Amino acid sequence: MVPSSNYNSAKTGLTNNDWNTIKTLMPYLWPAKDWNIKARVIAALGCLALAKIATVMVPVFYKDAVDLISQDQNFVISALFGILVAYAVARIAQQGFAELREFFFARVGQRAIRKVALKTFRHLHSLSLRFHLDRQTGGLSRAIERGIKGIEFLLNFMLFNILPTLAEIALVCAILWVVFDFWYAFVVFITVGIYIVFTFSVTEWRMKFRRRMNDMDSKANTRAIDSLLNYETVKYFGNEEHEATRFDRALRRYENAAVKSKTTLSLVNIGQGFIISIGLTLVMAMAGLDIESKNMSVGGFVMVNTYLLQLFIPLNFLGFVYREIRQSLTDMEAMFRLLDAKMEIQDSTVANVFETSGANLRFKDVHFSYKTERDILKGISFSVDRGKTVAIVGSSGAGKSTIARLLFRFYDVSSGKIEIDGRDIREITQKNLRNLIGIVPQDAVLFNDSIYYNIAYGKPDASPTEVENAARLASIHDFIMTLPSAYNTAVGERGLKLSGGEKQRIAIARTILKQPDIYLFDEATSALDSHTEKKIQASLNEISKNHATLIIAHRLSTIIEADKIIVLDNGTIAESGDHSTLLSEKGIYWEMWEKQQNLGRIH
Repeated sequence: MVPSSNYNSAKTGLTNNDWNTIKTLMPYLWPAKDWNIKARVIAALGCLALAKIATVMVPVFYKDAVDLISQDQNFVISALFGILVAYAVARIAQQGFAELREFFFARVGQRAIRKVALKTFRHLHSLSLRFHLDRQTGGLSRAIERGIKGIEFLLNFMLFNILPTLAEIALVCAILWVVFDFWYAFVVFITVGIYIVFTFSVTEWRMKFRRRMNDMDSKANTRAIDSLLNYETVKYFGNEEHEATRFDRALRRYENAAVKSKTTLSLVNIGQGFIISIGLTLVMAMAGLDIESKNMSVGGFVMVNTYLLQLFIPLNFLGFVYREIRQSLTDMEAMFRLLDAKMEIQDSTVANVFETSGANLRFKDVHFSYKTERDILKGISFSVDRGKTVAIVGSSGAGKSTIARLLFRFYDVSSGKIEIDGRDIREITQKNLRNLIGIVPQDAVLFNDSIYYNIAYGKPDASPTEVENAARLASIHDFIMTLPSAYNTAVGERGLKLSGGEKQRIAIARTILKQPDIYLFDEATSALDSHTEKKIQASLNEISKNHATLIIAHRLSTIIEADKIIVLDNGTIAESGDHSTLLSEKGIYWEMWEKQQNLGRIH
């Protein structure tokens, strides 16, 4: 299951997990052999430092200008002009270095996001079928999406907001201490400290309201999507008002939670404003007294006030930034945790590329169970020689689909072995093994792309002529050419714009294009009409006649010509032989045949 990325209200401050998450991210920001990225990081940090120096110099020039005007009625205009130029240069430098920082670091941040996302994506594809069957619906994509956004937010705000603000606080306190008095630095430091502690503490308390608001928002969104995805069902039963009522009920809960969240945010803002006002008042009072006693100029008063305003503007967003950084770290941790998921099926150290042309397939005493308490296959042995067709039939749950999954090494056998031309498939790399086998599944799922892309997926470097020839063999070319966009026609999500038969023919074309050494047909023509089925069956027989062909069949009429039929019952081979032999034995196969024939007569 995908780890939850919900905010943990028990956390205060950065935890060990948070630091571990930051540590995991660091190699992507400072890659060992990428000197271009390293140079960009150094340049960005240099620009950041220069921007902050310019920021703290602005009030100094402001002070000098005010002092010159207020203390000397006969000041030389060139002196004022010089100060104003310095002030303008500092302002421009502040903005310029900030933009240069963005220029240098943009590539660093986006490269890190790309590398992390790609590594996670590749790792997910390397995980076993068991992992993907156990996952939450849409959970993996949400974990990656939130993790990527978390990285982006962390880089933008922690590196270029929180840390620079803390550095600016230290610089301002040092300047106030040196230029004026220790007590100015002390009051500013204490005010900022109280402000930060208050903001962090109240933000932690507010998180339960924010969390509930997000939860209600997710539920309302889920309710709407579920209803719209089942549009036809809603219409069939005339339940539009029922769905609207359910959606409104979810929205009402979100409304109440959002009001509480907004109200508590107002309390935070009031508290922050109170602390800032007290701090400003104290410092201004101290400055006023120093002006009266001639220990401070009017320019000094302006300088102190400007420093405080410069500090408190970014601090106003501290609660938001702190909350989002914590959430970002949690989301990143959830994404990085996906990388810790272990690969159940791995290539062995002796696995290598296996070359063959028209392979022979052997199952030798294969035992398998998804869970230890229930065996699915119990000592299965059979062979499929080159040029031969073997069909597997049986009731639901007999283990037919499991055989296909074991052949593709989505799972490993519990005992026994599967061989291709005498080589244990565990000694062949997974990529090589899957290149040897072509499958037409019963449920043909297509990518949300063009018809051309979906057919060419069987051989990505195929030429348009090869794609069209495969489509002709699958009896789908003529239909495609009737469409306005022909092969460029989009098939929709999971191919929903096409009928079941059209999807199945595209899946057949895809496998024909692949030209594998072993063919696996899982009721490959189940969604076709009888006329089209006969045409495609003839094409499949032609292309697979010199290859080992394994058919998982539900409709027995499609396997009459098979060289051998294996009947599975409760995980074992109960019967085997050709169609005529099995009918003459009047066993399980005969009963299945009679039942299907009787149903056919009824219909």
